[in-house]
Amino acid sequence: MKNVPYICGMKQKFAHIIIGLLWACNLAAQTTVTGTVTDGRTPLPAANVFIVGTIDGCLTDTLGRFSFMTTQTGDVTLKVTYMGYDDYTRTAPVSTLKDIDVRMQERATAISEVVVTASTYSFGKSDGFKTMDALDVVMSGNSCGDVVAALQSLPGTQKVGEDGKLYVRGGESDECQTFVNGMHVLVPYSTNTENTAVRGRFSPFLFKGINFTLGGYNGEYGQALSAVLPMETTDMATSDKLGVSASLVDWNIGGTKAFTNSALSFNATYTSMALYDRLFTQRQDFTRPYRKLSGEAQYKKEYTRGGVLKSYVGYDLTSVGLHEDDRHLSLKEHNIYANLTYKAPIARGTTLFAGIANSSVWNHIDDAVSAGDHYRNHRNEIHLKTELRKVVNDRLKVSTGIEDYLRHSTLDFMPYQYTLDYNIFGAHTDAQLRVMPKVFVNLSARAELMRTRWQLMPRATLSYIPNKQWQVSLVAGRYSQTPNDDQLAQSNNTLPQSTANHVILSMQYKGASSLLRIEPYLKRYRHLPRIPQGEWLADGYGTSRGVDVFVEDHSISPRLVTTLAYSLNDSERLYQDYTELSTPSFASRHNLRLSAKYSIGKCILGVSESYATGRHFAQGTTPHYNSVDVNLTYLLSPKVIIYTSLNNVLGRTNIHRYDANGKGIISNRDRFFYVTILVSLKNNKAYDISNF
Repeated sequence: MKNVPYICGMKQKFAHIIIGLLWACNLAAQTTVTGTVTDGRTPLPAANVFIVGTIDGCLTDTLGRFSFMTTQTGDVTLKVTYMGYDDYTRTAPVSTLKDIDVRMQERATAISEVVVTASTYSFGKSDGFKTMDALDVVMSGNSCGDVVAALQSLPGTQKVGEDGKLYVRGGESDECQTFVNGMHVLVPYSTNTENTAVRGRFSPFLFKGINFTLGGYNGEYGQALSAVLPMETTDMATSDKLGVSASLVDWNIGGTKAFTNSALSFNATYTSMALYDRLFTQRQDFTRPYRKLSGEAQYKKEYTRGGVLKSYVGYDLTSVGLHEDDRHLSLKEHNIYANLTYKAPIARGTTLFAGIANSSVWNHIDDAVSAGDHYRNHRNEIHLKTELRKVVNDRLKVSTGIEDYLRHSTLDFMPYQYTLDYNIFGAHTDAQLRVMPKVFVNLSARAELMRTRWQLMPRATLSYIPNKQWQVSLVAGRYSQTPNDDQLAQSNNTLPQSTANHVILSMQYKGASSLLRIEPYLKRYRHLPRIPQGEWLADGYGTSRGVDVFVEDHSISPRLVTTLAYSLNDSERLYQDYTELSTPSFASRHNLRLSAKYSIGKCILGVSESYATGRHFAQGTTPHYNSVDVNLTYLLSPKVIIYTSLNNVLGRTNIHRYDANGKGIISNRDRFFYVTILVSLKNNKAYDISNF
């Protein structure tokens, strides 16, 4: 046994020799891969570097350096990945992968993901930042459920209390046009007596998206000198809905019946000021209270290959009687609007859109200007439109389309009588291009033919979007609009289209709890209708310049939302019966709106302050406008909401304008009290009674 230690020692030495030889062989078979990962300027720490098909690799250090060993031989593929950057790959002999310089390229946003917000306010949820939805419209401090009134809380709009319509950046109300599912609406407002604010015709619950564009819109939209209001109806419902609402002035019932691949919806509203007029004092002497009966219906169908058919029809009957001086004014209006649209993919990345819309309005007014006269007016428009849209690749998106506006108008109002028929043919093409990872260009051209005269309108937007928070855009373009039917008829249909050139600089910051937008702009008008000596000419002109500021903040408290909207506008025009270049009577230089909404438990309390400087008339300048409005929303149960508001709490008598005799025109009431209850009759929540 004396040889045992010796034998064991020999075995250990032999094992050590074998292990050493294997280790040496392994070292000889391994290669060290080294290098640095940067974005061309700064190192990228924690980038993942590895050989494809193996587990050989590592993460870069704080200086972007990497070093690891691999047993691979011959050609290999080195791959580097880093969040927010395109993957880097390099195929080469493994022996050459030493001290390599890897420069990562920041991943570019796909063109289909780009949303340029220049001069546009999107209502609904966009990029996770909630700006306004249907319920916000209904419960805005002074809107009383009116889309148009809610939009007047935005910068760029001006307060014109005697008619309540949208006036944008020094432009007439007719310069803002409304589109539903891409189809034009001839008359988007209800009617009322002179010097009384009107309301928009459409329920906010009808729409899933509202994109109010104050200028600089692309070639798809025409016949609008200042702004467009495109609204998209809701998608097809997947469950049945039924809801009712009631207030002192209107009563509503609406619902939806959902089928397998389609849905049918209806909505009916009756509005009457009779009860309200008896409860609260007023200044005007109504012989017949304001009443409106309206109904809406929609049918939506989805097809197996992705096609979507949408149809909508709405009808309003409005009537009111008013005793004023020696007149007994009697007004009645019928307004019907219907559209049918179809959108479907027809090839890879290509979508076809086609639509038809019809607008018809009949106005009957007795004692319109003087006792015994009769005003009869009928306006009709058929809008035909088709468009192809294609996402070519991650860098380019294009669209092209044609459309036709077929218009007919008759007037019987002594001494004016006419019948007018004309059409406006339009064609457009748009291209949105990513020229650099953070730089985008939208180029569009629109051409319109009226009679034998073509109008060419180039438009362009240059946007720099460095991240999800910041966006800077420069917008320039030309826009045109046909004079109104009365002007065309009195000029024997010879007036050309008016034009406006827009230049807008848009700067926006959108954080997790705040939004800031600043937009200076300039508009130059040409060929405005002017009637210097009883004959209509197209030699009017003007400018409108200013800056809009919008701030929305959620940071003070999760329960509190505050907004500030300010507009500075300086505009001058020589048009219509103006004898010199003057500030138009509808324009006020400064407009300011402050609002706050606080949620506590089942209640939402809102307060807003609206201010506008005086407007200029030949008879003088009106005092400034001021109104403090409050509203309260209470969720009585999951299916019942009570909403109440009081406009102009301080009771200020605002003078909206002066008449020819220098008399101040004021509202029928200084204050307006509104209370309504919204109830769901199905299993859905009250917030979802959405009639559609």
